[in-house]
Amino acid sequence: MKIGILQTGHSPEGLFADFGTYGDMFARMLDGHGFNFQVWNVVDGIFPEDTTDADGWLITGSKHGAYEAHDWIPPLEEFLHKAYEQAIPIVGICFGHQILAQALGGKVVKSDGGWSVGAIKYDTVNSDQDVTLYAWHQDQVVERPADANVLGSSPFCENAMLVYGDKALTIQAHPEFSSAFIKGLAEQRGRGVVPDEILEQAVKTLDDEVSQDWAIDKVVRFFKQPRV
Repeated sequence: MKIGILQTGHSPEGLFADFGTYGDMFARMLDGHGFNFQVWNVVDGIFPEDTTDADGWLITGSKHGAYEAHDWIPPLEEFLHKAYEQAIPIVGICFGHQILAQALGGKVVKSDGGWSVGAIKYDTVNSDQDVTLYAWHQDQVVERPADANVLGSSPFCENAMLVYGDKALTIQAHPEFSSAFIKGLAEQRGRGVVPDEILEQAVKTLDDEVSQDWAIDKVVRFFKQPRV
């Protein structure tokens, strides 16, 4: 199964040598599950020729806001809307979670509540299992599209995980991030942007056990589930 990765941001230059691109992180995360990958740097205006160029689409995170006036955001929304209408499966992570919601009629804002950074616990719907994933965001989905149902939430972010039937699965947190990458982000992108006390508290959580395997299983099962 070919997964097209729509790269909507670039990892910090100082972390690139150790961790690669956001596309690289997802390819590593999903390695061994029968997928092959192609990356399009939509953040640089490089798009697939058609929504059928892959069997499924994965939208990465980004430092940009879904509501910001960048030239590449309207065509990305149009592309995602078309893929969704064609029932080509879509997975969105962080910015990807937000931009799909916005493209389908939801609302994304910069939260008045500040930032959610570090290992965050989420309540999952229809399950007694809490999951912990690394988060790094201030923006969030505050109004869901009509088709979206909540899969997981936190006190900070009600719409932290959304599922759109068998068409899309989106997660606000970052299952592709490692604790080392979060530490690097804190130093290279967080200082002066995220309040110091939030960064310090976040770093303290990085030894917490995270539910990456849970998230990987969700994504793999979603992409591979039978569709008519």
